[in-house]
This record gives sequence, C-alpha cells and structure tokens, in this order.
Amino acid sequence: MTTPVLFDVQGPRARARARVGSAIGAVLVLAIIGFVLLRLGGNGQLEPERWAILFDPASGVPQALGRALVRTLQVAAVAMVLATLLGLLLAVGRLSDHRFIRVPVSAVIEFFRAIPLLVVIFALYFVLPKYGVRLSTFTALTGGLVLYNMAVLAEIFRAGILSIDRGQHEAGFGLGLRKSQVMTLILLPQATRRMLPVLVAQLVVLLKDTSLGFIISYLELLRQARGLVEYFNSLFGDRYTFQLYVAAGLIYILINVLLSMLARYTERRTNRAGRKAVTAAPADQMGGGGGAA
Repeated sequence: MTTPVLFDVQGPRARARARVGSAIGAVLVLAIIGFVLLRLGGNGQLEPERWAILFDPASGVPQALGRALVRTLQVAAVAMVLATLLGLLLAVGRLSDHRFIRVPVSAVIEFFRAIPLLVVIFALYFVLPKYGVRLSTFTALTGGLVLYNMAVLAEIFRAGILSIDRGQHEAGFGLGLRKSQVMTLILLPQATRRMLPVLVAQLVVLLKDTSLGFIISYLELLRQARGLVEYFNSLFGDRYTFQLYVAAGLIYILINVLLSMLARYTERRTNRAGRKAVTAAPADQMGGGGGAA
C-alpha cells in the first residue's frame, strides 16, 4: 500500500539545487549579520560598558526589567487562561443545535474578531469611565486581550472539532453517550492534539500583544524599557537606547521560545498517550474474545 503525499519527491538534481540554494541563503544571512555587526561596532554600540548596564544592580536596570517581566507574565497568564476557557465555551456554543444559542454566540465571536485589539483596550480604559466604569490598567489590558483572543481561539477550537471524522460522533452516540459526553470524552481530546500548534501560535501572539499596554501606561516590558531609555537619555544622551530595547526584545524572544518548547513537549506527550491508547484497545479486544471462547 502506497502512502499518499502532498508533493512530488525531489530527484537528485532538485536536491542538489536545494542544497545550493540553502548554502547561498546561509551565506547571504551571514553577510547581513556581519554587515549589521560591523555598523554597530563602528557606532560604538558593541562596547562592553554599554551592555554592562543591563547586568549592573547599581544601575537599577535588572530590577526594573525584572519587575516589568513579572507584570507582563501576570497579564499574559490571566489572559491566556480566561481566553482559552471562554473561547472553548464560545466554540461549543457556536456548534450548538439551538439557534437561540448559536446566533448570539456567533455575533459575539465575529464582533470581537472584527475589532482591532488596540481599539478594544482603548475603549475599556478610556471610554468606559465616561459611563461610570473605571478599570485599572491591568484590568483594561487583560480584558482587551481576553475579549479579542477568546474570539480567535473560539474559531480555532471550532475548526479543530469539525476536523474530527463524523464517524467519531456516530460511534459515541451509538454507545449511548449524550452530546456533551461525546464532546468532552471523544471530540475535544482528539481536536486538542490537532490544533495544539495553532493554539500555541495564538498564545504567543497574545504574549507579544501585552506590549499594547504601552498606550494606557501599563508598565510591561516595552513601557518599562521606554521609561529607562528616557531616564538614561536625560543623563547620558542616547548612549544606552539600543541596549535597553534589545534587552526587552530578547526577553520577549526567550519567553516565546520557552512557550513553544513547552507546547512541543505537551504535543509529544499527548501523541504518545494517544498511540498507547490505540495499541491497547486491540489487545483488550483479543483478551476479551479469548475469555469468551
């Protein structure tokens, strides 16, 4: 039995061209990196003294960036949990057989997907106080991230559930399970494994979007880096501007890499558990059949 593929297998010439293209691309990337480093060195941006300020407790920079990191992670963690839970509920609601549930849920999803996240945050912090509802910067930023991302995650969950073969639905109903049991016991576990990469990608976007707290003066990483730049500019000019922004960017990259590693680990664990369950089922059936004989 042949395995279907979605692309033609490359021949020797195609593989050789691919290797040559990869080598040329690597050389170009290295050349660009070398050019950038050369320019930075010429401007004095690579001087050790300029970078030492990022690790010198006397400067207050490590402490300030550390506190900003904690605030960023607090917003991101709360928003991730709430957006995931609400997105799952909205996805189930949009798949409901009842029109009075499906229609308003669909309207909520499309509404918050259509509005830019920046506008949602701005409305929560600057517009609601006009109607007597005053939110803190933490609540406004977290609320905006939750409202926008729950709509996006709802569509991710819905697509994952719909990707499961319809035979799984019918098998569950054939066993006498209710629709809620079919959803929670059969469909969601399988859908989660399929949509995990897309789900993690959206959560990474959510983490980066915490930088939008800048517009409402929430002291997340970007806002804190900007504050440090303004402070040191008043003392030394723009001597440490590049280093401070690079430090904030590297922290974002590190967090996203760790989140992606955690997602890959979780995916491997869930796939391994799924394979064990599939291989155990035939063994149980054989054992049951032998006992009956």
